[in-house]
Amino acid sequence: MDIAGWVRASTVDYPGQIAAVLFMPGCNLDCFYCHNRTLLQPGTPLLDLEQILAFLRKRRGLLDGVVLSGGEPLLQPDLLEFIRQLKQLSYLIKLDTNGTMPDCLADLLREKLVDYLAVDYKAPWRRYPEICGCQPETAAAVRSTLELLLRSDLAWEVRTTVAAQLSAADLEEMAAAMPPLPAFYLQICRKPAVFKPTDRFRLETAGYTAADLLRLADAMRPWQPNVRVRL
Repeated sequence: MDIAGWVRASTVDYPGQIAAVLFMPGCNLDCFYCHNRTLLQPGTPLLDLEQILAFLRKRRGLLDGVVLSGGEPLLQPDLLEFIRQLKQLSYLIKLDTNGTMPDCLADLLREKLVDYLAVDYKAPWRRYPEICGCQPETAAAVRSTLELLLRSDLAWEVRTTVAAQLSAADLEEMAAAMPPLPAFYLQICRKPAVFKPTDRFRLETAGYTAADLLRLADAMRPWQPNVRVRL
């Protein structure tokens, strides 16, 4: 199990819980506004897994859960076995995913290894290659993930980082493309500290304010009554 970063205790990454956050390296997307780009580089330094597990054993009863984030955690071939270890320590598990690996997610749901899930819904389906640096078929995989979750009894949310390149019409298209989702969060896009030089001009485009996001959320609400703004 590869872990490239961690936060020992967070009150904001798992709703209603105090949780450690573990960051897995590697991702199958290349979003220009990615805030964890250092995790995507080949040869990313890894942390000592046994040290992290020893910490989590010691914090049983003090921490409520563990957040698995990235990068894309579902790329880890031994993720299921690692989560089984965490569940044996009685931790709640939250998974952050980009939604591109519905088959792997289905395995986790089948074993009831995840207690809460946050999935990124990044753009209108037709714009996924442009926004995420991926193949056109990636959008269909994300849609399959959302449809899988709609059929499940898992607690979950959708998140959209509202880059300046997404228009109000784009967000309304996204809202109308899916049935009502249980929780749909719009998030401000901030310029990351590390980015590709070729993305500089996109990142320097003036972005949306919190007030803008509130207005955009209102426009999406006819299709998505549970849309909210997360600051």
